[in-house]
Amino acid sequence: MDWTSRRITAILENALQEDRATRDATTYACIDPNQRASGTILAKQDCVLSGLGCIPRILNVFAVLDGTVTSHPEVTSHTEIFDGVRLRKGQSIAVIVHNARVLLSCERVILNILQRMSGIATLTRRYVDAVAGTGTVILDTRKTAPGLRVLDKYAVSCGGGINHRLDLSDGVLIKNNHIALAGGEVAALQRALHNRRGSQIVEIEVRSLHELEAVLEHGAEAVLLDNMSPEDVRQAVERVRQLDRDVPLEASGGITLENVRTYAETGVNFISVGALTHSAPAVDLSMRIAPA
Repeated sequence: MDWTSRRITAILENALQEDRATRDATTYACIDPNQRASGTILAKQDCVLSGLGCIPRILNVFAVLDGTVTSHPEVTSHTEIFDGVRLRKGQSIAVIVHNARVLLSCERVILNILQRMSGIATLTRRYVDAVAGTGTVILDTRKTAPGLRVLDKYAVSCGGGINHRLDLSDGVLIKNNHIALAGGEVAALQRALHNRRGSQIVEIEVRSLHELEAVLEHGAEAVLLDNMSPEDVRQAVERVRQLDRDVPLEASGGITLENVRTYAETGVNFISVGALTHSAPAVDLSMRIAPA
């Protein structure tokens, strides 16, 4: 993760500006401008860490926005603490020594980002662990928070998942609305195979074994099995194995932690789970600040 990229810098700037961090009325009113402080970020529950690099970057972006900060933050963490590591309740994630006003003004933005990203990583790891040993890969979707996709998808990777399309330009995935407007599965597939850019793989969504048979017959290169039962997914896998070409299968829709292993045991290549990014609960973290 390049925390200095323009895209991420813009995200962090927007978060600080949304909170009016450089206009922190309470901190301005009661904290000496020259006071130093130490902030310790703690995990208050077991979780998987994601977003560690945001800490110094947020403080540096704040300094640019504020224009008066002259000192540099000292951010330290144990060598065993890094994105993707499993944390136990009570573990220290990082210690920040910096200007007290800056720490207080940036505290909530730092925690918000760490809590969301670590929540996504933690939920992803639960899904990845649930299918361990099956060979099935857990994928994310584009069901991310508007403006935060790059952070959400990075958090998925920290949890052991794999990123599906980053955006609409990143591959051809024909879904039900495309099919409805294009005149059916076959018509949509044939048009996409003809009009695709370069060597992009054409994946198409189907909702039944009958639809699967039709798209396989007309050259589908990858197939999304949408809201199909585990038994139908198993039959789809067996059908594709009869082909003399590789057609990856992805199961999606109605996948939960309770049934994901059942789906994985069908032999399907991929399982995509929107909940990784649209329903992951934020993990409980805190920052304890004391005079340095």
